[in-house]
Amino acid sequence: MRVHLLKYWDRVRSSFWFVPALMSTGAVALVFATVALDEHTTDGWLSEWNWAYTGGAEGASAVLGTIAGSMMTIAGVVFSMTLVALTLASSQFGPRLLRNFMTDTSNQVVLGTFVATFLYCLLVLRTIRHAEEDAFVPHLSVTLGVLFALVSMGVLIYFIHHVSVSIQADEIVSRVGAELIEGIDRLFPEHIGQGAPADAAEATPNLPGDFDRQARPIAVKGDGYIQFIDADVLMRVATRDDLLLRLEHRPGHYIVAGSALALAWPAEHISEQLTSEINEAIILGNQRTPAQDFEFALSQLVEIAVRALSPGVNDPYTAIRCVDRLGSALCRLAGRAAPSPYRRDKQNRLRVIAPPIMFPAIVDAAFNQIRQNARTCAAVLIRLLETISVIGSCAQRPEDRAALLRQAEIIAQSTHEGLPDVEDRRDVEKHLRTVRRIITENRDLSGNNHT
Repeated sequence: MRVHLLKYWDRVRSSFWFVPALMSTGAVALVFATVALDEHTTDGWLSEWNWAYTGGAEGASAVLGTIAGSMMTIAGVVFSMTLVALTLASSQFGPRLLRNFMTDTSNQVVLGTFVATFLYCLLVLRTIRHAEEDAFVPHLSVTLGVLFALVSMGVLIYFIHHVSVSIQADEIVSRVGAELIEGIDRLFPEHIGQGAPADAAEATPNLPGDFDRQARPIAVKGDGYIQFIDADVLMRVATRDDLLLRLEHRPGHYIVAGSALALAWPAEHISEQLTSEINEAIILGNQRTPAQDFEFALSQLVEIAVRALSPGVNDPYTAIRCVDRLGSALCRLAGRAAPSPYRRDKQNRLRVIAPPIMFPAIVDAAFNQIRQNARTCAAVLIRLLETISVIGSCAQRPEDRAALLRQAEIIAQSTHEGLPDVEDRRDVEKHLRTVRRIITENRDLSGNNHT
């Protein structure tokens, strides 16, 4: 149930209707409150406030009608500007980035401000009575309508500035990089410290000898990307039916209907109800989301860099900005302890095995495509090596340092064909030597600390 709520909340917060709908509902409630207050107060009680509206019914109708009409016009302009920004971002940086713009709370609040102001003025307008024997002018409500109009003008100015900033390449890269770091902090909260990182790792438990042969696959019922996995449900089901579950996929993976979602052992404990419960604990969707898939933001940075390196764009500076953000994220990841893939019940019995997240695989995912598309760009290759040297100074696990060094060696090898200039190749070789020296020194330092 919890993952279903997370899925709906992720949909809601990335929509353009939720916040405007909330603000419109608040505007309706405010209309009832202010009109009721106007009806139960004596006339002229606002006269001592020079800025308050104290005119007649005709003037109030004209003011509210003007505000309501202008709000709808401005709302149309705001929608148009938003669509232009979305189109620009999609064509230049990739369609996957549209979600970042749609989850921008500022854009949603701006749209909600104009819609709510329009609705407020429209509802107050219908309460004005022009008949002389039963005339009624909600002075407080009209005054608030004028104030909302002034606030809306300020919001419009802010929105123009915000859109102008949000479509800049550096701002987009920075926002995606911050989302990647947030995902790392959420999924890898534990620091491994300066001691021996291997001591903190949980030893691999011994699986039943016939697990691979006797385990029964749990088939998935749909197609799509895994967005959420409810680990609590899986643990409860495995404990209840005395099972050992090994997940074959993690959030972010695409899975085809009928393929194995998990392996369950022993097979005789498996039922149709169990298969349905496991499928309900896995939420599939048409696209990846960053809630449990921190690699989604990483792939967005890679996509921006690859697009920037394409012949049609030829923007190595944006690619370098992406490499810088990837370096910041991987430096943090190198200093974090990977969460154990083994989940145990209260009796310390192994129940669920999740796919492990390995740092070498993340390094390859971060740098492979950028390296392949930057073979002829010395500036990007050199920045890749500089970034690897920085990450190497933070890496404490031997396998992490080996993955970084291997990536640096591949970058250097690719320059022999991609860079015809001898001086460019010499610069790359010089930075490769720096990477080797830093990783070697860090390895010796880690070995001494371990001793």
